[in-house]
Amino acid sequence: MASDTDRTEQPLGRLWRHAERQHRRARVAALYSVLNKLFDLAPPLLIGLAVDVVANDGGAVMQRVGLDTPRSQLVGIGVLTFLVWAAESLFEYLYQCAWRNLAQDVQHELRIDAYAHVQKLDHSWFENRATGDLTAVLNDDINQLERFLDIGANEIIQVLTTVIAIGAIFFALAAQVAWWAFLPIPVILWGSFLFQRRLEPRYEEVRDRAGELNGHLANNLLGISTVKSFTAERHEEERITAQSDRYRDANRAAITLSSAFTPLIRMAILVGFTGTLVYGGFLAIEGTSLTVGEYSVMVFLSQRLLWPLTGLGETFDQYQRAMASTNRVLDVIDTQPTILGGDRRLHVEVGGGEVRFEGVRFGYGDGMTAIGGVDLRLAPGATTAVVGPTGSGKSTLVRLLLRFYDPDEGRVTIDGVDIAEVDLGDLRRITGLVSQDVYLFGGSVADNIAYGRMDASRDDIVAAAAAAEAHEFIRALPDGYDTVIGERGQKLSGGQRQRLSIARAVLKDPPVLLLDEATSAVDNETEAAIQRSLDRISQNRTTLVIAHRLSTVRNAEVIHVLDRGRIVESGGHDDLIGHEGIYASLWAVQTGERPSDREGRSPDGDSVS
Repeated sequence: MASDTDRTEQPLGRLWRHAERQHRRARVAALYSVLNKLFDLAPPLLIGLAVDVVANDGGAVMQRVGLDTPRSQLVGIGVLTFLVWAAESLFEYLYQCAWRNLAQDVQHELRIDAYAHVQKLDHSWFENRATGDLTAVLNDDINQLERFLDIGANEIIQVLTTVIAIGAIFFALAAQVAWWAFLPIPVILWGSFLFQRRLEPRYEEVRDRAGELNGHLANNLLGISTVKSFTAERHEEERITAQSDRYRDANRAAITLSSAFTPLIRMAILVGFTGTLVYGGFLAIEGTSLTVGEYSVMVFLSQRLLWPLTGLGETFDQYQRAMASTNRVLDVIDTQPTILGGDRRLHVEVGGGEVRFEGVRFGYGDGMTAIGGVDLRLAPGATTAVVGPTGSGKSTLVRLLLRFYDPDEGRVTIDGVDIAEVDLGDLRRITGLVSQDVYLFGGSVADNIAYGRMDASRDDIVAAAAAAEAHEFIRALPDGYDTVIGERGQKLSGGQRQRLSIARAVLKDPPVLLLDEATSAVDNETEAAIQRSLDRISQNRTTLVIAHRLSTVRNAEVIHVLDRGRIVESGGHDDLIGHEGIYASLWAVQTGERPSDREGRSPDGDSVS
């Protein structure tokens, strides 16, 4: 989780620290915004000069630069006006390009930083985080920040520039009038900070509700076949409606408060503008301390000062949405993984790699023990099988060996080296996993096989497919190896997906092969084909086979029976059959030699399917 210090720090400060690479560009963009606003405020000054020239048959200011006649002074003012407008337009172009490109780069870097960090986090973190909510963080939340940097950052800088520049001009022209124009500003600032504090938790809730809604939508779309098969469309529609209502209600609460900002600020602004208009007019009529031209400048600039402040409500609304999203993104980035790779490098050749589980105990944090003191040896270059009832802890052994989790007690070693000391990349490069839950990406067949080795040639890919007995069905696809198989490989059968997974492992050529229920979801004919390919690729590799179907492990050198997290039987197939224990009972049930004692359960009461 993010540290308390990080979470209590203002989100803008957290973002500024994280985006250190963009500090210089942000300063340049801010400079362009300031210069644009300064040139934007110049026309009212030029109008004031022109009014003085016309009203007084000449202006003293213009005379100081060598323009003596009213006509030459007006021409000079016209030239200045052209130059000022040109400069204002130039810096508007520059600040828009600067801020928009900065927004694109910040959101790009933040998204990549967040995604790269997410890949380092523990499996347990993903188990407690909805995929849709995480997608919302990496996509929608970062887009909220981009929208603020596109527009809102420039607006805040230009408002500050306006206040400072006009303040200097007003107090230089007529200090006794200036205070009227600036009277509302403390009220506006106080109101802005007050609204900001009250809006922040409301927009935090908006982003949380958005994450929950996205999570549910993502789950439903991934499980659309299940939804349809159980005719649960109406039920899911009602659940989405309820979550969307909560998201809408959270937005309404934020909108109700943010919408009140502008009307209240407008009333404060009215006081300042009216005071400048009336009191400044009195002084101009008297002609003692304020000329007509100076009065015109103050009236024009008071509008330029005060009326843009009415837009602060929308700007602060953008700001609060962006900061709520920024907190969510940076909370992910600040989350520290607990499983870290060691400094020790590990090189294992095919045919080597002795794996040992030494006194391993592990539980998933739910109070239940998954592995309760296991001592297990996988002989190098040999096949070792682990079988047992559902929930006995078989797949947990694979997760511990890959360091998806760390043991609570004991250790796992490869060639005598504790894997906790080994570089994670080395550990996972020497292992190849083929599981029952095959994940294929939405590219071509060749792309998915090459996931085992990104630089593989087409010949290598074809050879791996042939070893996995996948070449023939791939050739029959519309575009062969270039056939796009759809998200998660939806266009292929379960057996075809499994064979591509095996081909991927073959191409990786790992010295340690992990087969986790690799044939559990296929028919007998497909199982036989897959088993033939598995027998070939496991030759001379340290292989761990996790299986329910005992027919797939009968040729293993050693078979261990796991029950309630403990190894209760070990030996070869024939030895275990003769022992007449759990293995013999499971074998009898699966082969039909005799019915199970209690409808698919072994004598000790555990499920066997």
